[in-house]
Amino acid sequence: MAAEFDVETILARLSMPNKIKLLTGKGLWQTEPISEEGVPSIRLSDGPNGVRGTQFFNGFPSSCFPASTGLGSSFDIELAQKVGAAIGDEARAKGCHVLLAPTVNTQRSPQGGRSFESFSEDPHLNGTIAAAYINGVQSKGVSATIKHYVANDQEHQRFSIDSVVSERALREVYLKPFQIAIKHSNPWALMTAYNRVNGVHASENVKILRDILRKEWGYQGTIISDWTGVYSTTESIKAGLDLEMPGPSVMRGKAIERVLIAEKLFPSDIDACARKVLELVKHGIDSGIPFNAPQEFIDTPELRHLLRTAAADATVLLKNDKSLLPLRQGIKNIAVIGPNAKPAMICGGGSAQLAPTYTVSPLQGIAAAAQTLGAEVNYAVGAATHKYLPLLDPYISQAGGKAGALVEFWNEAPSEDFISVSPNFGALLKSITWSTPTLSTNSWLMDGIDPKVNLTCWIRYTTKFTPDEDGDWDFGMNLTGRGNLFINNELVINLSTNPEPGTAFFGLATADVRKVVKGLKAGWEYDLELRMCNEDFHARGSSFTFWGIVRVGGSRVLTEEEGINEAVEVARASDVAIVVVGLNYDWEGEGFDRPDLELPGLSNRLVAEVLKANPNTIVVNQSGAPVTMPWVNEATTLIQAFYGGNELGNGLADVIFGKVNPSGKLALTFPKCLEDVPSFPSFGDQGQEHGKIVYNEGIFVGYKGFEIRKLAPLFPFGYGLSYSKFEYSKLEISPISSDGTFTVIFNVKNISDVDGREIVQLYMSDQKSSLPRPVKELKGFNKIALKAGEIKTAKFSLDREALGFYDDRSAQWIAEKGIFGVHVGASSVDIKLKGEVELKESFTWTGL
Repeated sequence: MAAEFDVETILARLSMPNKIKLLTGKGLWQTEPISEEGVPSIRLSDGPNGVRGTQFFNGFPSSCFPASTGLGSSFDIELAQKVGAAIGDEARAKGCHVLLAPTVNTQRSPQGGRSFESFSEDPHLNGTIAAAYINGVQSKGVSATIKHYVANDQEHQRFSIDSVVSERALREVYLKPFQIAIKHSNPWALMTAYNRVNGVHASENVKILRDILRKEWGYQGTIISDWTGVYSTTESIKAGLDLEMPGPSVMRGKAIERVLIAEKLFPSDIDACARKVLELVKHGIDSGIPFNAPQEFIDTPELRHLLRTAAADATVLLKNDKSLLPLRQGIKNIAVIGPNAKPAMICGGGSAQLAPTYTVSPLQGIAAAAQTLGAEVNYAVGAATHKYLPLLDPYISQAGGKAGALVEFWNEAPSEDFISVSPNFGALLKSITWSTPTLSTNSWLMDGIDPKVNLTCWIRYTTKFTPDEDGDWDFGMNLTGRGNLFINNELVINLSTNPEPGTAFFGLATADVRKVVKGLKAGWEYDLELRMCNEDFHARGSSFTFWGIVRVGGSRVLTEEEGINEAVEVARASDVAIVVVGLNYDWEGEGFDRPDLELPGLSNRLVAEVLKANPNTIVVNQSGAPVTMPWVNEATTLIQAFYGGNELGNGLADVIFGKVNPSGKLALTFPKCLEDVPSFPSFGDQGQEHGKIVYNEGIFVGYKGFEIRKLAPLFPFGYGLSYSKFEYSKLEISPISSDGTFTVIFNVKNISDVDGREIVQLYMSDQKSSLPRPVKELKGFNKIALKAGEIKTAKFSLDREALGFYDDRSAQWIAEKGIFGVHVGASSVDIKLKGEVELKESFTWTGL
């Protein structure tokens, strides 16, 4: 079929209505087919840490790899390509032709809700890892979609906010990772951002789409909107936005027919977009991935090994002052403490979430590794830090004992008192329209619903709840519409009587209401029933077409003092304590930004108390982006774990117990406080004008902002420890050629008795320039494996990108003649070797 699919021939045959049809998706995850002309419908799926498939509700199991900030902190191009290839294989297994990943938006602030989705605050690292990931995905015939183009750096007012950014910062910081990735991997698709850029929405922005992307960079791929991110007809098509997603169309379809009549658009404009959609379809055909295939998953020993390797390599050792790590023989008792220890926090929230094939929590991974030392593990949660109560998934079962619950749908009220606070549970209900089992108490009813169920419907969710601990239990619920939660036919939560609006699900759900149920017994079964109607929700309106959401959580009531005291007692009775704290997808996710950089709840007090109770304490922080650490001076052993995917627990344990020598280094600067972040205070809801956020820090983002202000961070960019020690020597720099190419070589030696890997980093500085420049900028990195005592030579081949900056006045890149500093080091602040090189004559350029 691929040989027969000639884009130009098919385009010439298509009628104008069929060309217009191609420019909008079919539902959430498909393109429109033109069956009579042999044009199939290709399937798309969210990424970037896995392939969710085409359903949020009752999603298909998938492998979850570490969050992008973790993968970025590996500084490992080969690993990124392997991860991309594995995700490409998973896409093939799910019949998916287009992966909506990777994300390369620069982290202006750690507060950004989706910070964990991008690889780094540094454009060179961000773009280079993205290119490797894309090359891996596309090696499997799957189209990668680089996103969100561009300056989509916060979630507050994300559909409308105007990112006001200088031309130079736009080019050097925010466009640069896209530019690098396009140059070195050529992604077959690109997704536009929701926001405005300097006054014009990205999806209709002629400057960034047509002038820079298409003309200056020569990009030939298909340009896709973010979901519901098209706000015009004529303008978006003129700018070059090829495909509006999702379907059915809002801004195209009949609207295009009208503007063609008015000659605001011409047939050639439609042809240009339709051609690009057909080219994406051709990639799908060439891939050999079947159309409308069943959605399967992959789970092999080889894949599990890669997941575990990625989790370990996404782990950064920040402190090991007493050489407590790796843990050795002789330890008899290990305390594992903290809210992030028992549950597996594998990923951030929103588009990145998926149903994992399996998970390994930190507690599980540590317990398994402890067996090799003959050590006993004792657990205490210590403190509750949830924004929403933990899901009840581990504790629910259907009639007959199978895991999960039953969800039933009606197109009309099943009874007059169905959502009453005191319904007649014995009353005969009307015949159901459709029913399905589900495994979770968090149901996003966006897809996976039988078409015969009306959008406005009545829903009942029933399950058996079996607590694992005696005591009082706290239950919480939010939903879209109105509803009530009952346990053993007794009302627990009333959300049917004038429910207050909340912030969940992009502000569309009710407030999360909590209620304590007293005296539950471990092992006893309780009937849990939720009844709801989404009629009120649909009356409010939404940018998405779906049936609604419902989330029910619960946990045993734990008083603050009870939790802390229990943790302290367990820590004191152990040889070593491991405290696992951090964030989760309730705190970091799509649709909201973090209000601050603090750890939630009593996390900081918990860490401080355990540190006092046991001097041999290992603190593990798990978050997608930086947090503040007021106890850091008291902690002698500290690990940053990020969201580690399926194998989070084993990867962490491999580092703690020495099976893996840590080699990760921070892809983000960790500040001491929010006020030190370069973008503070112009971020999120702190705009100085309505609807605008001004990028006041200009080019000084991340570590560049700290260095220009001579401000010491908590932990610097590029920093991370190893169980090995390394020595750098013999720096040599070649002269710069007329076109800006030169080489830098030096030796690296492992001076310890432990095999290890060192991430060597090369920074450049311009000692005298016509415009201010950063103190130094990362322009190269390499991960080198060295056996104990081994010496290797590192070589960097650099070009004009290592020398230039963007001159907004002349609208071109320029490398100015003069002396440049070469800085080789183990981090942005730990510079081991310095040298200089001279550029004899200035030169300029444009394009990739």
